[in-house]
Amino acid sequence: IRKTKKKEGGALRAQRASSNVFSNFEQTQIQEFKEAFTLMDQNRDGFIDKEDLKDTYASLGKTNVKDDELDAMLKEASGPINFTMFLNLFGEKLSGTDAEETILNAFKMLDSDGKGKINKEYIKRLLMSQADKMTAEEVDQMFQFASIDAAGNLDYKALSYVITHGEEKEE
Repeated sequence: IRKTKKKEGGALRAQRASSNVFSNFEQTQIQEFKEAFTLMDQNRDGFIDKEDLKDTYASLGKTNVKDDELDAMLKEASGPINFTMFLNLFGEKLSGTDAEETILNAFKMLDSDGKGKINKEYIKRLLMSQADKMTAEEVDQMFQFASIDAAGNLDYKALSYVITHGEEKEE
C-alpha cells in the first residue's frame, strides 16, 4: 500500500508543477468550469468582460454591483479572460483551499449583508433555476441538513460544514 501512495504523491506533484492548466483539473471539473464560463459569457464572444459580469450578477438578482468591484475582479487576471485564463484564475483560487472554504465563499457571494444567513426561498429559487437545476425534492432534501431560523433564513456556515464533514450524530 505504501508504495502506491508514494507514487501517487509524486504524480500529483509532477502534475501540479506542469504549466498546462488543464492538467490541474479532472475532466468532469473542466466540463463544469466550461458550463460556468458559458453562463457568464453573456454575449458569447469567448471572453468575460465587465458587461458579462454585470449581466451575470443581474441574472442572479444582484443589480447594485459597483464598477470598482467588477474592475477589481477583472484585474485578478493578467489579461483578457478567455476560458484558459478563467481556469487559471480558479486554479489559483482553489489550490490550497479546502472544500468547506470553497462552498462558504460561494454562499458569501449571495450574502450581500454578510450576515452568514441567506433566505431559504431565495436559495431554493436559485438552485432550481440555475446551471444544474435541482428539483424541489433535492432542495428540500438538502434543507433537512440545514439549520433554518424562524425567519426562514439558512445558516450556510453550518450547512457548508455538514456538506464537507458529514452530519454529526448525537449519541
